[in-house]
Amino acid sequence: MIDVLIVDDHALMRVGLEGLITGTGDIRVVAVAADGAQALEVLETTTAHVVLMDLSMPVMDGVAATQRITEQHRDVEVLVLTSFSDEHRVVAALDAGAIGYVLKDTDPADLLDAIRAAAQGHSPLDPRVARTLLHGRRTPTPVTELTAREQEVLALVGRGLANKQIARVLGIREGTVKAHLTSVFQRIGVRDRTSAALWARANLPESAGSRTPAG
Repeated sequence: MIDVLIVDDHALMRVGLEGLITGTGDIRVVAVAADGAQALEVLETTTAHVVLMDLSMPVMDGVAATQRITEQHRDVEVLVLTSFSDEHRVVAALDAGAIGYVLKDTDPADLLDAIRAAAQGHSPLDPRVARTLLHGRRTPTPVTELTAREQEVLALVGRGLANKQIARVLGIREGTVKAHLTSVFQRIGVRDRTSAALWARANLPESAGSRTPAG
């Protein structure tokens, strides 16, 4: 069972999200909060696997709350739920440690899948704004600066695979995957897995990382 904390300052949104999640058999809402400060208080006494985080809130916004949560509760994943108009805050939230983001107008089934993906350590990223966000952050590093293996590893990160899955797909050790990612992060100028996934989706050819996981 995936335990979720909903953080949004709009009561209607909280109720709607709770109703959507309650209808599943594998996800449940363990608590709700109206702002980031309340979310931190809740996490002192309640265990959650995923925090579904709004960004524009009073008292403590989603960016500040995300940073505090990722620093104080390393076993909790923060999934940003935002609108396209909050682009600058999404970037800040990713830098603060959010594992991914979805848009508020996304299909309900896609939102539920994003929660499941976040709980597994993957990086659900809405493709409609990924390229715009990435290009607004920095000048992309030429793909040719990456080795063929680095491109394969990075492409699989872009597809949302965890390190263990990438190792299985490529037939290499998980430690080797981590080593490649350390190098890749430095080469493309990112600090976290989510930003690397954004870069991969915007810059790598579709053929990269197209191998099928071994059974």
